[in-house]
Amino acid sequence: MHRPFSSAPHLSRRNFFEVLGSGVTGSYLAGLPLRAADTRPTVTTQNKAKNVIFILMTGAPSHVDTFDLKMTSGVTPSNFNPATVNGIYWPTGLLPKIGGQLGNIAVVRSMRSWALVHSLAQTWTQIGRSPAAALGDVAPHIGSVVALEKEKERTPSQVFPTFLALNAGNAAGSGYFSATYAPFKLTPATTGIPNTSNTDGQTRHDSRLKFLRAFDGSLRAENKSYSDYDAFYSAANGMMFNSAVTTAFTYSTADSTRYGNNAFGNACLVAKQVLAANQGTRFIQINIGNWDHHNDIYGTDTPTGNNLYTLGKVFDDGVGTLLADLAANGSLKETLVVMVGEFGRTTGRLSNTGGRDHYLQQFAAFAGGGVKGGRALGATNSTGSDVDNGNYGWKANRYIRPEDVEATVYSALGIDWTKQLDTPFGRTFEYVPDAADGLYMPIDELWA
Repeated sequence: MHRPFSSAPHLSRRNFFEVLGSGVTGSYLAGLPLRAADTRPTVTTQNKAKNVIFILMTGAPSHVDTFDLKMTSGVTPSNFNPATVNGIYWPTGLLPKIGGQLGNIAVVRSMRSWALVHSLAQTWTQIGRSPAAALGDVAPHIGSVVALEKEKERTPSQVFPTFLALNAGNAAGSGYFSATYAPFKLTPATTGIPNTSNTDGQTRHDSRLKFLRAFDGSLRAENKSYSDYDAFYSAANGMMFNSAVTTAFTYSTADSTRYGNNAFGNACLVAKQVLAANQGTRFIQINIGNWDHHNDIYGTDTPTGNNLYTLGKVFDDGVGTLLADLAANGSLKETLVVMVGEFGRTTGRLSNTGGRDHYLQQFAAFAGGGVKGGRALGATNSTGSDVDNGNYGWKANRYIRPEDVEATVYSALGIDWTKQLDTPFGRTFEYVPDAADGLYMPIDELWA
């Protein structure tokens, strides 16, 4: 697979331009047609969200200790303080701030993963299909599909990448799509984005860039690879000396403290500011981990280590404050927030090491974008090990899968989830596999 800039010099500023430009402009797939014999059924999308914040809880959180709480006698700590809040049974002692936002959250409790290997299932969750399937190794991230679809809605003045990945260095890429639609990966910092200014000043910077374009302008005009390269430079240059970049990607100590004063909270804060800037970003992924609590899940031996209390507080501070702020400024109604891990964890009693191991049953939670909160779709049995007596809580009357979550994101944004593209590999790329045949579909009950 061709990757732009594979032989480019590795200079720090140039590397920055290359990566930054990858999320902004250019189009390998522009004009790529639908299948010639397109017999897909007409679908109606929800089309209620403008943006998506996709929170991937890497390592797989315990569903029965969080969004599908089961108070197992002699196991679950009593200081979880369970209570029914806005119609949802909730660990108010563990996740109090999110508890305060449950009126905006709908929990899907009938979700089930396909795999129990972290890397495989994490990728599956991000691309909405098996990485081992046909085209799975070159399938684009959900956010890359969103970036492709929303490219036509960008205005010339919008300079931020359409797809932003925060604290998500292992985020899936653009697959066989152009690097134009790849995630712009960034770890938020109080100083904002590195290399978006020049110590010699903007006048000197513009002069140098003008000289560069004059020097090799003919090459850029005659060779598509150079032309794309020039487009990336132009896009990155739009973020140089740009006050919108400073406003969106820097933050105060006070605001950071409100969000928990940690990497995840800062990512949630930056996500809010980026969307408020209205500079073209439509899909933001934020990773938080590690939820792989095989040992000492409740922190009895290491109260300051990685356990549900310490990681739960980080998650609660970040998400609780994010949802509250989005609701307060009115943008939650147009921003779909998705929270999901790659699978769940074993139920009932703890393991011999005081933890919970990998398990297929899991959850997904949705807020904003017109979703009706304060409720759960589907229900599990008394231990949380499986769906209770066929109570899946949605029209398909089966487990909800990552492919259904993918279709739900597309539908929320007004994207036809059954769309298909021709590829250079002689196979058709389906936005959601087998969706045209009705196998996977949006969870429309979230809005019902």
